[in-house]
Amino acid sequence: MAATTTTHHEAVWKPKHNPWLVAMTVTIATFMEVLDTSIANVALPHIAGSVGASQDEATWVLTSYLVASAVILPISGWISNRIGRKRFYMTCVVMFTACSLLCGLAPTLPFLILARILQGLGGGGLAPSEQAILADTFPIEKRGQAFAMYGAAVVVAPAIGPTLGGWLTDNYNWHWIFFINLPFGLLSLYLSNRMVEDPPELIARTKRKDPVDFIGLISVALGVGLLEFTLDKGQEKDWFGSGEIQLTAALAVIILIFFVFWEWNHPDPIVDLKLLKNRNFGTAVFLQLVLGMVLFGSTVLIPQYLQTMLGYTAELAGKVLSPAGLVMMVMMAVAGKTLGKGDPRLTVMLGYLAVAAGLYNLTRLDLYSSFGTVTLWRMLQVIGLPFIFIPISTLNYVGVPREKSNQISSLSNFARNIGGSAGTALLTTYLARSAQVHMSNLGANITAGSYALQAYVSRFAAATHTTYAQAQPMAMASAFGQMAQQATMIAYKNAFAMLAWVVMGLSPLVWLMRLPPKNAKVDPEQMGGH
Repeated sequence: MAATTTTHHEAVWKPKHNPWLVAMTVTIATFMEVLDTSIANVALPHIAGSVGASQDEATWVLTSYLVASAVILPISGWISNRIGRKRFYMTCVVMFTACSLLCGLAPTLPFLILARILQGLGGGGLAPSEQAILADTFPIEKRGQAFAMYGAAVVVAPAIGPTLGGWLTDNYNWHWIFFINLPFGLLSLYLSNRMVEDPPELIARTKRKDPVDFIGLISVALGVGLLEFTLDKGQEKDWFGSGEIQLTAALAVIILIFFVFWEWNHPDPIVDLKLLKNRNFGTAVFLQLVLGMVLFGSTVLIPQYLQTMLGYTAELAGKVLSPAGLVMMVMMAVAGKTLGKGDPRLTVMLGYLAVAAGLYNLTRLDLYSSFGTVTLWRMLQVIGLPFIFIPISTLNYVGVPREKSNQISSLSNFARNIGGSAGTALLTTYLARSAQVHMSNLGANITAGSYALQAYVSRFAAATHTTYAQAQPMAMASAFGQMAQQATMIAYKNAFAMLAWVVMGLSPLVWLMRLPPKNAKVDPEQMGGH
């Protein structure tokens, strides 16, 4: 009888307000949170100087936010079920906005880091709540367009973040990169209070007072926090050459393995891992994990390449990325409208192939690539991403009970974020180690008595109007610098090629996913499983 009642509610419930107004409301907070994750990067040197910290110490401004955000992501679905999704969502908006004010007012580095931790706890809970709200607010046939609007904010914010952050820092000061969140946060809070509502089955779920799984709660927080710290600080501390990283990695593995066994057998788990047995969702989580690695990794690689290899400022590097954000915004709308007009799995596969081709095209970059060339190639690289993001976000929910929407969105966002952290860590490590190998290989061809080296020193002496002996140390230093540049450039090319092959390898996996039933307003499979 209970199952029948729930099914009836799911079939007839509609939000009181226009669904598109609800989508616009949650998109505001999305934009604010995603903007904040990218805007702070360019201001780190200014923050370090202002609070009397070293550059390494200042990176905790980023790390603390990422760790806190990663900890809240997997448990946000459970919290929504306990206290209500609207209440949890508005609490996250309040935390994020209030802590943005505290970050801007921070007089010392410890105060700023503490404010960033609290801000990360608020920000990390926003995305899963927003996606679950969209999934419940829109019928299946309209979800693609809803996720397109949401996705536009996700891609535009990081594209303009570095440029906006550089402009604010240069023209005002770093405090304004946090103060800028205040009007967005207040507007989001006002609209959320008026527009967002919980569906009946979620309201009924919050009235149940099941005992809290404290062991699961503590283990996921510790395990994910230690994992995020390991990934973020690994390269900086020489990975397993550091006792600290060895300890945090070992503890993360042990605690997370325990967490999986504990949650799998718990009657009311913090994270419902059994959802991964659903073929659509299990496949989608894996695709989100690897897509996160590639997406975040390439977004880190290109600005790094521009600043370290071509000498661009952070603001100029941001300007290279901004047009790609606009392209993605347009393509999000196109992808949203095309969803439902063919097999979405074919759309996703073609999207993966387009992204792979775009990434492989970036292997043509060199030390003489122009601003226009890099901008165009970055635009080509991202064209296919909306055709992956929107169909997968929609197929995520096929065959899963509607009451599990909160868990679905929190797990898929967690997979993408952890994938992003892992991808960034692995690519940063690969670049450093690969550059060293190429440097060694290039240097092996140069010997003190080689004709090529003697000719180079002679040309250097003639250019600087010095003797051969005087020119030799300067020429050697110049040759070493050029070799280091070439070695690093080869490493970047190989990294882009590696990412392209990984994405291409993912493309067939999408055919493991099932399609939603045709001509169904509400997915019958979603009605099952109660």
